[in-house]
Order: sequence, then C-alpha cells, then structure tokens
Amino acid sequence: MLHNNLKLLAYQLEGPGIPVDPVNPVSTLEKIISSIIGFFSLVAILWFAIQIVLAAFKYISSEGDKSKVEEARKSITNGVLGISIALIAIFLVSLVANLLGIKDALNLQTQFQKLIVK
Repeated sequence: MLHNNLKLLAYQLEGPGIPVDPVNPVSTLEKIISSIIGFFSLVAILWFAIQIVLAAFKYISSEGDKSKVEEARKSITNGVLGISIALIAIFLVSLVANLLGIKDALNLQTQFQKLIVK
C-alpha cells in the first residue's frame, strides 16, 4: 500500500507538448514562447500565400473588367506585403532572441515535428 502511494506522489503532470523542467523553468517558458511564435509565423505565411493564389485566380478570371482587375491587384499587393511583414517579423524575433541568448527561438523543424502526430 505504501509503495502505491509513493508512485502516486512521484507522478508528474505534463501538458500536451509543453516540456516541464523543474530545474530550469525559464527554459520551459522560452520553449513555450518559441512554439507559439513559430506556430503563428507559420500560419501567417501560409495564410498570405493562399491569399496571393486566390488573388491571382481573381486576376485571371476578371475578364478585362477594370474594377475586378484593380481589386485583384490590390489583393495581390496586400498578400505580398503580408508575407513580407511576416518574414521581417520572423527575422526581427530571431535577431532579438539571439541578442538575448535564447537558442532556437524559431526552429521550424521542431515546429513541424510537433505538428506531426506519431
């Protein structure tokens, strides 16, 4: 009976995908923030890439209508600006993380590995 109680006390709860490091909780916070930033960066780039493809389809299917062409052109411009801003943001976050000494702030390879269900 005593042995079972000790097992229960030694059990450690962990959240999904969140590593728990009781010795160094700062590294855990770094990993959580890195995962969140990496995930949203990936989502932003995919979102704007899809917007560019849809705007290109609008441009092709505008059939010479000047208002539709102008609307598609604005959509393409907005998509390109969105991707540019997302990439600049990733670069700046990575730069600041390196200056602060945070390693692998935006390691996309680990982000993809976390998304794959094993």
